[in-house]
Amino acid sequence: MTFHLENLTVRHLAAKRDAAPALHGLDLVVAPGEQLALIGPSGAGKTTLLATLACAHRPDTGSFTVFGQDPWSLSQAARHRLRARLFLAPQAPPLPPRQRVVTSVLAARLPHMNLWQAFASLVKPGDPDAAHAALSRFGLGDKLYARVDRLSGGERQRCALARLLLSTSEAFLVDEPISALDPALARHTLGTLQQEAASRNASLVCSLHQVEMARAHFPRLVGLRAGRIMFDAPREQVTDAMIAALYENENVQPHPGHPHESPDRIAVGACF
Repeated sequence: MTFHLENLTVRHLAAKRDAAPALHGLDLVVAPGEQLALIGPSGAGKTTLLATLACAHRPDTGSFTVFGQDPWSLSQAARHRLRARLFLAPQAPPLPPRQRVVTSVLAARLPHMNLWQAFASLVKPGDPDAAHAALSRFGLGDKLYARVDRLSGGERQRCALARLLLSTSEAFLVDEPISALDPALARHTLGTLQQEAASRNASLVCSLHQVEMARAHFPRLVGLRAGRIMFDAPREQVTDAMIAALYENENVQPHPGHPHESPDRIAVGACF
């Protein structure tokens, strides 16, 4: 299995002792090549779960294995090697604002470079053709030598996802990758991620606020609320009543459109 969680509880380091856990009693199994969407209201624990799967949060209790290994029983060096097999794409990627896009994308190869190679890559990008090809799959080929701080929010998201294509990762953990995209571009972006995962037989765990996108594109849906899994089922078994209960009493209801900021728009064809 890629991920195996049993009765997992996670608390944030900065949380008060009497605060509820960010994740509580989670049981989850993700097989190699499996693609699933995490859905649920804001604050449900989706981002924390992705960070936990990426070995960035240490669980308080329960069992957690990645590729059959307990990451927190490994040495720091061994855990670093394990993390290199995972790709975590946050919703707001921490891209250096004055850096060129080509350099940011090629940073995906840094874990496999020595110190001299890493320094040289900052001065002169080693493989701009590969960066251009990755960016082009997300409609950003013309941004190769643009500065990161000249990109829109949606372009920065896709720039970070282009890194994923140049990584050697065996599991993709992607947080809200389409929050700043219009529906057509969102479909194209999800399609590209899913195609790449399928071509590698890599697991794909993707958090989404756009429930209809999740139901349309992912064969398995996991609903989170208040740090607990409310359902984990094939999309055909996820009913409107289950979705309504997941978001019950929330101020903001899920909507297939309405991104959080001005959407990017490009002409795209079929995704699959």
